[in-house]
Amino acid sequence: MTAKKLFCFGLGYSAQVLAQDLLANGWSITGTSRDGERDTLPFARTQPLDNPARQMAGASHVLVSIPPDATGDPVLDCHGDDIAKLEQLSWLGYLSTTGVYGDHGGGWVDETTTTAPINRRSEWRVLSEQAWLAWGRQHDVAVQIFRLAGIYGPGRNALVNLRQGKARRIVKPGHVFSRIHVEDLARVLQASMAQPNPGAIYNVCDDEPAPPQDVITYGAELLGLSPPDEVPFEQADLSPMAVSFYSDNKRVSNERITQELGIVLQYPTYRAGLEALLTD
Repeated sequence: MTAKKLFCFGLGYSAQVLAQDLLANGWSITGTSRDGERDTLPFARTQPLDNPARQMAGASHVLVSIPPDATGDPVLDCHGDDIAKLEQLSWLGYLSTTGVYGDHGGGWVDETTTTAPINRRSEWRVLSEQAWLAWGRQHDVAVQIFRLAGIYGPGRNALVNLRQGKARRIVKPGHVFSRIHVEDLARVLQASMAQPNPGAIYNVCDDEPAPPQDVITYGAELLGLSPPDEVPFEQADLSPMAVSFYSDNKRVSNERITQELGIVLQYPTYRAGLEALLTD
């Protein structure tokens, strides 16, 4: 059997968890980062791979987690032709965001919902999704799009923020966010790798969209701390980036990953996720 090899454009937080799982199952992993540290290859739009044929040689799977910019998708622009030449390539995953759906006033969305981004970053994501799907059709490669909710896990969660005194309980009445534990995200990606579906789009989130202040309150309860005082959204003095996250209010359905990929989430709610992270 030919050894499986994953090439990650952007070997960051989520890709590292996936890589650890695959390494344990005999895969080989190569990935990029902006600085080329931690045994990664340096990559940016202004610094493409210097020998992509050699550096990506033998890749059977490619994961793209680098965000687009105003010019387009840097991976596709710099190395789309190189990826198309990979003879063993059977799967390409593109990590997008549920932000592409825009604002639905707290209503439910699924993968059939028309995208309606309300900020530039999400608009760029929609364009990148479309470009990768078109590339997949052109080159007969099984491209899958994963629209990710807010990712949390070891080292990045409400418990850490509470312990560090950085947690804020910002309240915007009626507003909810969807989330996904990073280990469940890795399991979704592996399930897709095992049964590629060309052109498929998957929402990756848990079962329970919830107000962000509820997550902080529960985390404080687990730690035996008093939760931070509630701060009305209008008085929170948030950065423009943070404000943009509060512009999208929707509940994201994960029915497709459960039905099509057979996923049973290990952490179906933020409560289950935080309880497991208590020893982090």
